[in-house]
Amino acid sequence: MRLTLVRHAEPMWVRDGLAVDDPPLTERGWRQAERLAERLRTETFDEIVVSPLVRTRETFAAIEDRTGWRGTITPWLEEIRSPIWHGTPAERAEEAFREERARIAKERWRGIEGGEAVRDFVARIRENGGLFLAERGVEPVTEDVESLPVWRVPDPGRRILVVAHAGTNSGIVAYLLGLAPVPWEWDRFVLNHASVTRIEPLQLGDGWTFGLSRLSDVEHLDVADRTL
Repeated sequence: MRLTLVRHAEPMWVRDGLAVDDPPLTERGWRQAERLAERLRTETFDEIVVSPLVRTRETFAAIEDRTGWRGTITPWLEEIRSPIWHGTPAERAEEAFREERARIAKERWRGIEGGEAVRDFVARIRENGGLFLAERGVEPVTEDVESLPVWRVPDPGRRILVVAHAGTNSGIVAYLLGLAPVPWEWDRFVLNHASVTRIEPLQLGDGWTFGLSRLSDVEHLDVADRTL
């Protein structure tokens, strides 16, 4: 099973100085999405899943327009849920993120007040990611995937495209590589807007493991259009 993880293009988090919840893409974001679509159009996928948020759906809309592919909206791929800041001064959200980053490591698990706790977010991605894989026959050979990530993979040639977020995609990568979770997954795997990340299966004597073959590839974007 080969996973291609795409992060959405650049969203418009701020409009007229006010925060935007569940934002659409910026003008540059649409350019990024169109270049991403051109990059992917020669590939084939057996399945495509898309986060329900506007920025991911618009990113996939550019791909769909170029390729005719159809994707399935998949709610568990949603990014960590932030507090409701819509219509408030953008500085409020910026200050909350600054305070969160200044905490000691173990306190970062609680996340931003009023939003989804990071611990709950990581658990959501890992639990639902495991169920998603199990529905496709991919299950761990060992009980502790983090210590020895060996899997049963009945169809290693299956190709899945995931259109989601930095946090979501980072959580999936960490889970499949057998890495213990941390409350800063977004910083452990730095994923650009409209980037491509790939995870490939590697056969072992007693099953399969997964390798990270490409991380945050943005070679399809003009240098001036590469954003985080």
